[in-house]
Amino acid sequence: MKVSIVMGSISDQKIGNDVISVLDKFGVEHEIEVISAHRTPLRAFEFAKTAEERNVGVIISIAGKAAHLGGVLAANTTLPVIGIPVKSSTLDGLDALLSTVQMPSGVPVATVAIDGGKNAAILAVQILSIGDNTLKEKLARYKEELAEDVKEMNEQL
Repeated sequence: MKVSIVMGSISDQKIGNDVISVLDKFGVEHEIEVISAHRTPLRAFEFAKTAEERNVGVIISIAGKAAHLGGVLAANTTLPVIGIPVKSSTLDGLDALLSTVQMPSGVPVATVAIDGGKNAAILAVQILSIGDNTLKEKLARYKEELAEDVKEMNEQL
């Protein structure tokens, strides 16, 4: 299975690249596209409705400001959707965070930190690993690496 990365604007590409770097580290196939919930709502609908046909297991939505993209995608699929709110110059991303996290009952969007592309990718890998022992093993090794990093930090003290 693969992960779909959907950006509300090309200006979100840096965060998209953060997601891709983690997915590549775990060997997870992905696709990426710009879709605007407001400017291309029919494309958002079609994209979400056909995601399973494209062998997508998780959708990651990256959007700032009003940030309705994750909710629009989640409303049109049964796949898990992870939202990454983007920091904008307007309200430092708080607007996007609240728009992404405050979904109505029945339309959840798992939400990570503002600009939290790496954690969104890890969460997507964790979701996919439920049915993939190879990914589960890679995640276990990754967690061990994190623990080693902390051990090395303590040694530097």
